[in-house]
Amino acid sequence: MFQNNFKNRVLVIFLVVILLFILIIGRIFYIQVIKYDELNELANDLWSRNLPITADRGLITDRNGKVLADNITTTSLVVVPNQIIDKEKVARDLAKILNVSYEEMYKHLNKKTSIERIHPEGRQLSYEIADKINNLNYDGVYLLKESKRYYPYKTLLSHVIGYVGIDNQGLSGIEAYYDSYLTGANGSIKYYSDGKGARIERASVYEPSQSGMTLALTIDLDIQLAVERELDNVVSKYNPEQALIVVADPKTGEILAMSSRPNFDSNNYQNYNLETINRNLPIFNTYEPGSTFKNVHTIQ
Repeated sequence: MFQNNFKNRVLVIFLVVILLFILIIGRIFYIQVIKYDELNELANDLWSRNLPITADRGLITDRNGKVLADNITTTSLVVVPNQIIDKEKVARDLAKILNVSYEEMYKHLNKKTSIERIHPEGRQLSYEIADKINNLNYDGVYLLKESKRYYPYKTLLSHVIGYVGIDNQGLSGIEAYYDSYLTGANGSIKYYSDGKGARIERASVYEPSQSGMTLALTIDLDIQLAVERELDNVVSKYNPEQALIVVADPKTGEILAMSSRPNFDSNNYQNYNLETINRNLPIFNTYEPGSTFKNVHTIQ
């Protein structure tokens, strides 16, 4: 009797162990095979960090394809606080190069974030400053490509084209009105780190940026240059408070040139007052033409 009970207990335990073993194998199979894609994606999201690469804005050209608003490549500074070992030394060296206070830089390096952008001092750096930072060769300190808007003709057509902010967002003129078309899609360099921010030995993934759309205006650059020259002559000779010229094709109504004084350099709009940069006089000073319009004739 005792022997039969013992055998039954052993058999029950054996079956329970086999059942548990099958359940464990099934669970492993479910996780490793059926749920692999989902769990792998979650793990990648947990480990991955993105270093942003800004996209070029779309070009703005005249009717003949001559570039009026272009882009140049600059570099910007970002840091990964958890990868920086000696934060005091790094903060001291970066503060000296960027000409900012040690306390301010030290705050950046101690932020509780995975990636900290040094803004605005670390944005759109000159090649000389970027080289100095690069030569430090510190862990957790990265220099990234950044696109900067550039207006090759400076003050030409400044009120019409407008200008962009430090984050390449359109703030006035054509740049603001067509911002959604001119803005591209940013890319990134994806790297992997553990929960403490230490770099994981795993290949980085480069996701390229996508430039914005090119926008062609009805403006004719040659006519625009002539208009700008004549306005400069008027200001030099008569010193008026305001002056403006608009050139249109009488058959189609297309605007071939438009400018006014005072104007500004779109590359350095911060150096001008708001009234100057925000008033496109041919648009701002509108009035009913009345009898004066009788003097305008279409040349056939």
